[in-house]
Amino acid sequence: MDDIQKLLIERACERLMIEYCHLVDHGEAARIADQFTEDGVWCSSENTMTGRAEIARGFQRRQDNTGRMSRHVCSNPLIEVIDKGRARGVVYLTLHRHDGPVGRRSSPMNLPEVVGEYRDTFTLTPEGWRFSRRDVVADFVRRDAPAPAPAPAPAPAPAPR
Repeated sequence: MDDIQKLLIERACERLMIEYCHLVDHGEAARIADQFTEDGVWCSSENTMTGRAEIARGFQRRQDNTGRMSRHVCSNPLIEVIDKGRARGVVYLTLHRHDGPVGRRSSPMNLPEVVGEYRDTFTLTPEGWRFSRRDVVADFVRRDAPAPAPAPAPAPAPAPR
């Protein structure tokens, strides 16, 4: 395989990564299932979905959450071409999200919800390059700060003498 073929494979896989983020962030999350092979797997520490039908159902739930605004910011994609029909890759993920009123134009800016990686395995199908597996690895997760402890009760006043 020559360098141009490798670059074309890398670009097709990188485009799949980018399109995934665009779909979920712009109200078309259920279409993500089409980016997977028929037996593809999407996996996080909280959930595993296997096959296009299950992935479509899972991302339909995300699509139905119309009050959630999100931006999946991906950077530093690194694709390794294994052969003409297989590749693997990793891309850093910074996820901003906020639940609020439907139809708003913007959301408050907070710290990212998650910083981690997508670890991907790609397969060339008759439909083009698809994810055969996508693992979400959350390295940093924002946890809401615990409620402050109640103020201690004031000390009782000394008894009169």
